[in-house]
Amino acid sequence: MTKSPDAGHIRQALREATMDSHRRVDAIYADFALDSPSDYRAFLTAHARALGGLEGAARPEEPRLPLLARDLAALDLPMPDALPLARNDADGFHWGLRYALEGSRLGGLMLSRQVAPDLPKSYLSAAHGKGEWIAFQHALDSAAMEGGEGWLDDAVQGAQAAFALFAQAGTDAQASAHG
Repeated sequence: MTKSPDAGHIRQALREATMDSHRRVDAIYADFALDSPSDYRAFLTAHARALGGLEGAARPEEPRLPLLARDLAALDLPMPDALPLARNDADGFHWGLRYALEGSRLGGLMLSRQVAPDLPKSYLSAAHGKGEWIAFQHALDSAAMEGGEGWLDDAVQGAQAAFALFAQAGTDAQASAHG
């Protein structure tokens, strides 16, 4: 697929609108040492709490929750209850959720390098296949063009809701793990 000059226009708008929330989530999770078994367990449990609510609503093409469940099981941990996500049926909202989830896949691959070699990392290692990130950006742009007025606002709300769930789960896990 050839990259068009406009590919990623909506992704860039979402990135700018959610930059502060994204930074907050990154800062929360930066406190987890992924080479520490106890911190990694807390990290994965937090992600499972957030992802459990998000994937059901966002309906990504390649869900990572099964990979996360497998990693938790390998660490003898149960799948935690998902954090609730307020219902919103707007198409843009669902695309905003997917934007955050697909972006977290990119970040996860970078984080997987920090995980100790003896710990499972199927979830964090689940990278996009060749061309999938660009294809997602094209689909996002197309959905925005078809969505009409208010679509981008709905998408920003969806992305913000995703970041909020990750932040809540991470903050809760920090309080439990680090007192």
